[in-house]
Amino acid sequence: MKHVPSDLEIAQAHKMQPIVEIAAKIGLSEDDIDLYGKYKAKIKLEVLERLKDKPNGKLIDVTAITPTPLGEGKTVTTIGLGQGLGKIGKNAIITLRQPSMGPVFGIKGGAAGGGYSQVVPMEDINIHFTGDIHAVAAANNLLAAMIDTSILLKNPLNIDPLTVMWNRVVDINDRALRDIVIGLGGAVNGYPRQTAFDMAVASEVMAILALAEDLQDLRKRFGKIVVAYTYDGKPVTAEDLKAAGAMAVIMKEAIKPNLAQTLEGQACIMHAGPFANIAHGNSSVIADRIALKLGDYVVTESGFGADLGMEKFMNIKCRQSGLRPNCIVITCTVRALKMHGGVGNIVAGKPLPEELTTENLPALEKGCANLSHHIKIASYYGVPVVVAINRFTTDTDAEIELIKEKAVEAGALGAYPITVWSDGGEGAVELANAVVEACEKPSDFKLLYDDDLSIKEKIEILATKVYNADGVRYEPLAEKKIKQFEEAGWDKLPICMAKTHLSISHDPSMKGAPSGYIFPIRDIRASVGAGFLYPLAGEMRTMPGLGSKPAAHNVDIDEKGRIIGLF
Repeated sequence: MKHVPSDLEIAQAHKMQPIVEIAAKIGLSEDDIDLYGKYKAKIKLEVLERLKDKPNGKLIDVTAITPTPLGEGKTVTTIGLGQGLGKIGKNAIITLRQPSMGPVFGIKGGAAGGGYSQVVPMEDINIHFTGDIHAVAAANNLLAAMIDTSILLKNPLNIDPLTVMWNRVVDINDRALRDIVIGLGGAVNGYPRQTAFDMAVASEVMAILALAEDLQDLRKRFGKIVVAYTYDGKPVTAEDLKAAGAMAVIMKEAIKPNLAQTLEGQACIMHAGPFANIAHGNSSVIADRIALKLGDYVVTESGFGADLGMEKFMNIKCRQSGLRPNCIVITCTVRALKMHGGVGNIVAGKPLPEELTTENLPALEKGCANLSHHIKIASYYGVPVVVAINRFTTDTDAEIELIKEKAVEAGALGAYPITVWSDGGEGAVELANAVVEACEKPSDFKLLYDDDLSIKEKIEILATKVYNADGVRYEPLAEKKIKQFEEAGWDKLPICMAKTHLSISHDPSMKGAPSGYIFPIRDIRASVGAGFLYPLAGEMRTMPGLGSKPAAHNVDIDEKGRIIGLF
């Protein structure tokens, strides 16, 4: 068995190329970028105007089956596939979302890949990077401060404090901030009210950053953000509060995508935030557009499974931007499919149960129902589908062959084992060739639902076709909000469902391909600036908490000033 050092050891031992050299490889001059040190840069938006007449490359979206709490290596697959395309002589660029420090210091770890399929500088990427997430938090929290100040100082907009729905945000998991009271200490400190903090990457500001066309569009979208209602039921916006202009100024640099590199020297454009279970979880439209002008193949990643990030990629990002994918890659693992087949309870931070590392073809075959359903979801959009099997050393040839067979039965063009964690791009050559072939096949892209359908019709299409439910149950609050949104004229907006990533359904305990159940909607919110409605299904938290043994316990600085314990 090949020994692979830790992600951090690999990243720290790697000699990076100056970022100006990476930029030059993809046709960017020093005038096209703003340097953030020697190995990071931001790409100026003027690049798009210069390249507007250049044809687009092929767009590949990497998604996954329903993951275990450990994740199935989707980012590793995305980076490894980009490196694999490089190995077969293709000009490939990777576009990724920026990691949040919440999971970095929590359980899941970073999001810069792993093993020999990483993006570097890994430490910087996982901690602060170029400050985009902090800018999102500052813009979000400025608006929050302006809301409370307006209410306190004679309330000129007639805001009903009980309707304020704009939370403050922070980029750290902190359960103590889920339900709080602000404004205590007398009139000088504000109007006391109940509120909450969310993760910074769940902010509508982050969603707008990811979907905006340019700086002016960003400014316009900020103005449309609805933060509360007046006492007579009219929506109050960031424009009404005169906050949108200052928010755009805070985000002026953050809107520029970030340029980094893979361990094999390819360009990676990293922009916008994660969490497709509580946000849309895709890299920015601007990043993808720039990459498509500079690369022949662009490999991007959608958060979590095809029922979440990929569905939102199609129905929100592609709908708003006009982007069209040429191929979908669904990542799976033997261990996750066995879990979906009813064996092994995976708990983050604990060793894998032995039954998941021992051959079990009946459990695997049963669990392949989850893979088949995700292939079915992907097939709705008329785009060729390929499966990547992220192979571990304990996986047997018989297990790999069974997944290949089931993937093709479900409608995928093929399934290909990859070993990119241990072998880098060389471990994805077969997958890369299959993806190139898939990108040449005809596609008939279509959205899952039309804009003109009612809010309930859109939700019910998602529930029955994507989440495999028999129908939908709306709680009274959701019914009230739907009526309110229809009266406001927001019923034409697409749906960004907030639900668990650990099941196709709303219930994380329902593994495999659950069916015969009713999908519950307990609330629905409007992200008018981002351009979508945001229903909440089941218990969905927008602020995670730390565990008893968070990853933060292991992170430190050694006597030479180097980071240790970061994966």
